[in-house]
Amino acid sequence: MKNSILLLFLFLFISCKTKHKEYVGNVLPYSRFPQEKELKGEVIELDTALFRYPFRIRIEGDKAIVMDLHGSEHYGHLFQYPSFRYLSSFGRRGDSPTEMLSMENFRLYNHELWTLDANKSELTRLDFSSSGDSLLREETVTLDEDILRPLDFAIYNDTTFVIPDYSGESRFLKVNCKGKLIEKIGAIPTANEKALQEARPALAQAWRSFLDYNPHNCVLAAVTQLGEVVEIYNLKDSTHVIRIGEHDEPEFKVSDGYGIPTGIMGFSDVQVTDSAIYAVFHGTSFKEIARQSGKLPDGGKYIYVFSLKGEPMCKYVLDHYIYGIWVDEATKTIMATDVNSDQPIVKFSFGSV
Repeated sequence: MKNSILLLFLFLFISCKTKHKEYVGNVLPYSRFPQEKELKGEVIELDTALFRYPFRIRIEGDKAIVMDLHGSEHYGHLFQYPSFRYLSSFGRRGDSPTEMLSMENFRLYNHELWTLDANKSELTRLDFSSSGDSLLREETVTLDEDILRPLDFAIYNDTTFVIPDYSGESRFLKVNCKGKLIEKIGAIPTANEKALQEARPALAQAWRSFLDYNPHNCVLAAVTQLGEVVEIYNLKDSTHVIRIGEHDEPEFKVSDGYGIPTGIMGFSDVQVTDSAIYAVFHGTSFKEIARQSGKLPDGGKYIYVFSLKGEPMCKYVLDHYIYGIWVDEATKTIMATDVNSDQPIVKFSFGSV
């Protein structure tokens, strides 16, 4: 299951290696964090073996939900929290109308759960059973055909979702609860003007980003899977800040008609809390990944913390390689997924930033 995410980039069709020579306007560089701290993880012992690629984790109240990107039978699993006693599974894998061909992400909102199936281009709402020990399918929304393969989503409000725009015409799409496009937001913040003019869909795929939205502060954050770009949109006052790290934009080249990443693996998850933005960062070059094929741990060993306006605040250095996170600032706890271990749930405790 190592490095399987790389296969997602085999359908790119242009080459791109650009550096921001000058930073202007709302594009701001960063290279250092004012604080750097080491965090040691506590492995949570599970009583059942379920996962092939534990990709995302969310916690609400006394329930924890973990998503398996390559689940053999189910894509989602429900646990009691904090004991992590297994309760049930959901999102059965299959091609029937009530099954899923994939699960890219899931979101908790108003005590309900939404999932995204990119292969079916569907969003599905599930509700907790009366006993609270299972999730039941309640509603499925089919996205408009002109919305290109969605690979992530966030919930904006009771009636609206935010989805990355892989046509390249904008950065994000607002989609209503019926799956209809209602608004386009922003543009790809690339310095590659030629790609913007001639190959927007391919460029958009290269700029694949993970996103999160917090309705309490109206901040939408996106982090690139390649390179090192963090975008912060305040959807209340329409401000937008782009922070670019030392690894710069996503980089890739063409080989035998396929787009092959040539820079680094960047971010793999992001969470906007009420006071900050937390993002998992890898920073491993594809040359190193190829050189040590199958030997390198899969995931990132850093969590970058930014303010809600994009200022670098703290860099956490971890003793585990992780993919997904859930941050609880009230208890100063980070729960994370480790795809390299048979015990894939890790707990980190952190102090004030």
